[in-house]
Amino acid sequence: MNIPSVLKLIVALFFLSTLPAQVHALTPAQVFDKVKDSVVVVKTLDAQGKVKGQGSGVLLPSGKIATNCHVVEGGASYQVGRGKQLVRATLYAEDGDKDICLLDAKDITGEPVQLGKAESLKVGVPIYAVGAPRGLELSLSDGIVAQLRGGPPPFIQTTAAISPGSSGGGLFDGEGRLVGLTTLYIEGGQSLNFAMPVEWISEIKPGRKMAADSRSQTEWLKRYSALLKLKDWQRLLDFCREWTKNEPKNDNAWNSLGNTYSILNRYNDAIDAYRHPLRINPENDGAWFNLGGAYASLNRDNDAVEAFRQGLRINP
Repeated sequence: MNIPSVLKLIVALFFLSTLPAQVHALTPAQVFDKVKDSVVVVKTLDAQGKVKGQGSGVLLPSGKIATNCHVVEGGASYQVGRGKQLVRATLYAEDGDKDICLLDAKDITGEPVQLGKAESLKVGVPIYAVGAPRGLELSLSDGIVAQLRGGPPPFIQTTAAISPGSSGGGLFDGEGRLVGLTTLYIEGGQSLNFAMPVEWISEIKPGRKMAADSRSQTEWLKRYSALLKLKDWQRLLDFCREWTKNEPKNDNAWNSLGNTYSILNRYNDAIDAYRHPLRINPENDGAWFNLGGAYASLNRDNDAVEAFRQGLRINP
């Protein structure tokens, strides 16, 4: 190879290396084609073997199937698969607080999903939900990340539609990587669709862990979102206080309380609320940004700048 050819090759490689990541994003059809063999239907059966509930699940690299606990709640046995190819499954792990359960189905076939990270998402990026809404075979809905709440890792609020039967299905980024489990939607609410972060799956241990105070994260979040939709600020404030009292180490609860105080223009109270998750986890970039916003609303500019700097240090 002569020198000019080498130079052309170097220039071409440099140009490719500087292209933005979005160039490599997949089309919706490509995302669906990549993940369709990773998403399964989950059927919950009663003691007589009759179907009492149905949802979705995702085949993990470990061979286990992740779904929401409310999908398999009260089941005597379970079936998973696609189409008529259903196989028996057993409950391997249950975390009622996170509303994530793992099923073991030794005869399941499919392509294990590629894992991404919820904490790497940005508001506004494309996102795709794949599940089995209303018992239909796998369906895709697309949208964007509407908001990231709490964390890290955060709950994912999305405009991608989530319907009955979609619970436990996969939420995928633009490269077809699993970033969350589609968990709940608020009926009639614009963009009030939520997914649990994929990072939680690795924290689920074999055996059963019931939800504290009989409320899962899904139930807390669903109630919060419903009151937010109604704009019932006093009831929302009372609820957030109850949430932080019951779960004093929950970042999302304190951030929700701070957000509610901010809506009510009670910025000093909001500052106090936002500082709680920072005492638990000083690397919580979302809490730093929220804190900066509250300081800015009080014209405490130096404090706001310092809070925003801390947030940007953690998440540039």
